[in-house]
Amino acid sequence: MAESATIARPYAEAVFGLADKTGGSGNWLDALGTMAQVAGNPEMRACIGNPNVGPKALYDLFIALCKTDFPIEARNFVRVLIANDRLALLPEIYAQFGELKNEREGVLEAEIRTAFPLDNAQINGLVADISRRFKRRVQPRVTLDKELIGGVHVTVGDEVIDGSVRGKLEEMAAALKS
Repeated sequence: MAESATIARPYAEAVFGLADKTGGSGNWLDALGTMAQVAGNPEMRACIGNPNVGPKALYDLFIALCKTDFPIEARNFVRVLIANDRLALLPEIYAQFGELKNEREGVLEAEIRTAFPLDNAQINGLVADISRRFKRRVQPRVTLDKELIGGVHVTVGDEVIDGSVRGKLEEMAAALKS
């Protein structure tokens, strides 16, 4: 949803600025990941949207469910989100923070879908090829997709590299129709 992304952006940028000053972007990424997971839970979402749950009760419940001893800055961030009725945006804030961190570190995320499991050497070779093509470090996310029939389908940002058998068959079918 574009609106939630727009609303979450200043929060992600503020936390990233804080993390950048203290050199703790990895710690913040972990903390935000935990918070996003808890905030994304359907039962927690029901509590977030419940007007009968006050800010203190919501904060106490949220921190208890996180099961992590967050630093004071992270706890204060949760309080700010609750005060501004933005706690539900934590998954989006987490995603945007990760993008800012990757951009700063020169890292691209690549979604690699493959029809068959790849061994480490194959994944490393594919990642090296993608890194050369985009001239940046690549963080792969590999998933199995049996519908590809064979080969791989790589998505980096808004660019798609379709080396799958299904993709080739669809290209051939389209060429035969024209």
